[in-house]
Amino acid sequence: MSGAARYLPPAGRAPLAVALDAPDGATALRWAAAVAPSAAVLKIGLELFYRAGPGIVADLREAGLLDDLDLFLDLKLHDIPATVAGGMRSVATLLPRFVTVHASGGAAMIRAAIEAAPDVEVAVVTVLTSLDAAALAAVGLAGPPDDAVRRLAVLAVEAGARTLVCSPREVRMVRSELGGNVTLITPGVRPVGAEAADQARIATPGEALEAGADLVVVGRPITRAPDLGMAARAVADSISAGRGPDPG
Repeated sequence: MSGAARYLPPAGRAPLAVALDAPDGATALRWAAAVAPSAAVLKIGLELFYRAGPGIVADLREAGLLDDLDLFLDLKLHDIPATVAGGMRSVATLLPRFVTVHASGGAAMIRAAIEAAPDVEVAVVTVLTSLDAAALAAVGLAGPPDDAVRRLAVLAVEAGARTLVCSPREVRMVRSELGGNVTLITPGVRPVGAEAADQARIATPGEALEAGADLVVVGRPITRAPDLGMAARAVADSISAGRGPDPG
């Protein structure tokens, strides 16, 4: 979907992706049922996909939990172009809306992913939200994170990508650099009062959207809440109201 328009959530839903970072399929199904009324997207990451396999997608569909929601496979593919292309062809059979690949795999890899799955929005990850300047320097990327994000975002778009993943701290810069035809997905989103945990570059949902994000990803602040449904609804309502939820 290299020419896809910017993401719009299903009618009447806030642009919220809930990360189902569950330890097993049964827990993921329970979480998905709780948050489905408030989310636009259900995101499956490495922990769940490695534990439950592709069958978790079939289980979500059988339960009707993807009838009105989009599927986001956050698998962060990163390998030689031929291998990533093969992986994309495999996961495309699960009918996801989004699948992530790492920008650091290079332009040829990104192009291979897009060409292998033309009906999937290949979401290119720029710099992980857990990394700060010190962590980037330790792996040989000197300079502030926004410089690395800018370079990788431009590389991805020049390779044909139209969906990028960046922290909310870089959204405004990326939007200014690349204009309005690119979908920007922001993990590292935390409601007001939530702990940062292992995220280094974060913002509230309202801040991310005001800066130009199209879809915000929230995980632990929802899935670790005593009432997941209530927590998801509070975040969705705050997005619709254009501000982060009140503390407490």
